[in-house]
Amino acid sequence: MERGTILVVDDEPNIADLVELYLRRDGYRVVKAASGEEVAGAVTSHRPRLVVLDVGLPDIDGLEVCRRLRQTSSIPVIFLTARDTEIDRVLGLELGADDYVTKPFSPPELVARVKAVLRRADGATPTAELVQVGAVTIDAGRREVRVGEEPVAFTGKEFDLLKFLAERPGLAMSRQQILDGVWGHDWYGDARTVDVHIAQVRKKLAESVRIDTVRGVGYRLDPK
Repeated sequence: MERGTILVVDDEPNIADLVELYLRRDGYRVVKAASGEEVAGAVTSHRPRLVVLDVGLPDIDGLEVCRRLRQTSSIPVIFLTARDTEIDRVLGLELGADDYVTKPFSPPELVARVKAVLRRADGATPTAELVQVGAVTIDAGRREVRVGEEPVAFTGKEFDLLKFLAERPGLAMSRQQILDGVWGHDWYGDARTVDVHIAQVRKKLAESVRIDTVRGVGYRLDPK
């Protein structure tokens, strides 16, 4: 049974072919691109469920490709790269990546991460529910955040994080509780992911919503 389309963006044919081989074995249809310029057209034409995106592309840096993609789409993105410094990982998450895999990598592990990200994305089933926090409206049906009447662009994971905290106003939630509730119990990353996404949510909402850091615990959304 075909599980949907995955877009693999990598300028190294041997790596792209290897990723394609393992994804096809698991039932996915694979579309390949060798440059950042091809991504927007491939997403529009093939409507993939997820993008595996190399950071070191020959024309446009994969981080910039992800930034551009996030302006119009919340499609899940997994970075595939030889760069493994903390600043690269943090920057990738800030730009909206859902996961980060470094080369050399295990193809079965990459497939497992693809499945985990898709499970989390599929689990975010739209409903008609509205959550109101002050002037901020979280519309689960449209997966939209509005401050007053103005929509604010959120990545899929930023939306899920804000909604998770807003549904538990005034409660101190540990990083592990947030990881389990937003990223899922099979998340491969670490707690730093939560900190990065909290920072992004705070930046986008400015003074509209207050998310406090609870020392030694995690975070709490102020319901006022």
